[in-house]
Amino acid sequence: MKPTLFLLAAGMGSRYGGLKQLDGLGPNGETIMDYSIYDAIRAGFGKIVFVIRKDFEEQFRTQILSKYEGKIPAELVFQSLDALPEGFTCPEGRVKPWGTNHAVLMGKDVIKEPFCVINCDDFYGRDAFATIGKFLSELPEGSQNTYAMVGFRCCNTLSENGSVARGVCMYDDHHHLKDVVERTEIMRVDGPICYKDEEGKWIPLEENVPVSMNMWGFTPDYFQHSEEYFKEFLSNPKNMENPKAEFFIPLMVNKLINEGTATVEVLDTTSKWFGVTYAADREATVEKIASLVAAGEYPEKLF
Repeated sequence: MKPTLFLLAAGMGSRYGGLKQLDGLGPNGETIMDYSIYDAIRAGFGKIVFVIRKDFEEQFRTQILSKYEGKIPAELVFQSLDALPEGFTCPEGRVKPWGTNHAVLMGKDVIKEPFCVINCDDFYGRDAFATIGKFLSELPEGSQNTYAMVGFRCCNTLSENGSVARGVCMYDDHHHLKDVVERTEIMRVDGPICYKDEEGKWIPLEENVPVSMNMWGFTPDYFQHSEEYFKEFLSNPKNMENPKAEFFIPLMVNKLINEGTATVEVLDTTSKWFGVTYAADREATVEKIASLVAAGEYPEKLF
């Protein structure tokens, strides 16, 4: 069974100053999502699913979905604040979405096969999709609780414009994920890659230490685990009272690992990540895409 690519595209793009999911960065106005989908098709994915906000459905269908007709089947699902389990209601005054794993839950009715979750505004690269596509395609039919995460080499995820925040991955002898430690400031300091610890000291990191860029591989049983734990999350008064509390993918994954319910294999990739977090990143991203096109990695026009 061919895996599905599940794109998280419901973010508001507040720091970027607009809907960066729809920003044309390629030579013919291609979005970063277009490159992800092109790479996924090359890697053998059979379907794409987007989770978006209902209020830009019309623009999304016209500007994005229409491009893929005849190339790969595509579906839309919607993330909303009131998409909660039976018996729960959204606290009054809450405006912030419930987080990445809540967005993932929106795909439970349309995804019945192994699937890869990605951010729509991150450029992951050809090798990353080939790597996760191979893992998901080779899973025995009916597999459960056997997941994966693409671990990007830290040196391939740095910014030229300052420090970055990354989830540094710890894994065992079988390359199974043990923990993801969030480091909020990582950059080169006089040559070596370092992170700033709680005391403000710069601690060296290995060049190739794997970091999470939110590229996950799951089987459909992940939805059931997520539904059950989301009810626990919502039952905690602290989460209901905190208007910024979010149900993140790493929160769910860490719970399953710590319980011994699931394994998450850390997959290595040679791909170099880049993305557009702030408006100032746009020009560098356009240049990087143009250089990949010039090198023959991508055609001038994708779709």
